[in-house]
Amino acid sequence: MRIDIITCLPKLLDSFFNQSILKRAQEKNLAQIIVHDLRDYTTYKHKQIDDYAFGGGAGMVLMIEPIDNCISHLRAQRQYDEVIYMTPDGENFSQPLANQFSMFANIIILCGHYKGVDERVREQFITREISIGDYVLSGGELPAAVVSDALIRLIPGVLSDETSALTDSFQDNLLAPPVYSRPADYKGWVVPDVLLSGHEAKINQWRVDQATERTKVRRPNMLE
Repeated sequence: MRIDIITCLPKLLDSFFNQSILKRAQEKNLAQIIVHDLRDYTTYKHKQIDDYAFGGGAGMVLMIEPIDNCISHLRAQRQYDEVIYMTPDGENFSQPLANQFSMFANIIILCGHYKGVDERVREQFITREISIGDYVLSGGELPAAVVSDALIRLIPGVLSDETSALTDSFQDNLLAPPVYSRPADYKGWVVPDVLLSGHEAKINQWRVDQATERTKVRRPNMLE
């Protein structure tokens, strides 16, 4: 999988993509993450990429030309499954979407900034608009990192135990059940006996029951 991220603040993403699971995914050539500095694609003096909004109002707008130049440059080299714009008013990101995106070969993620992008960018280039929640951040870099993490970890071979991702919350419309580790008795706080029994069928049933109950209490809408 190849992910091209377009941003005006590329250094914000350096650390995130060079740690832990995402770093190993790239070292194994299972994922390729390329961050593009939007300022490299502008023809304006002083690397300008934003301007005032027509009609007035507070805040600056990312201009269409550098975004067009970058996306067109990338599309001339390969075909992309989706060109995603991270925006608060987009479709809510979810585990089913992460599952779907993890099957793609190439995607572009455009990070908004300031007051967003020229609307013509959304009309002409964007194929999917995604939000990670009903709140506003300073830019789309963190949301782009969240989406990338969520789907890359699903690629076979990225996690050392591939079944781990299949038992995460939301994969089966349930929250994940409680988990425990050593010691079995810590200050009198003990692990449920069934988990120490070695009886696989009973353990699996306990996990299903716990996941169902936790979902019923915390996210009942998922059971509707």
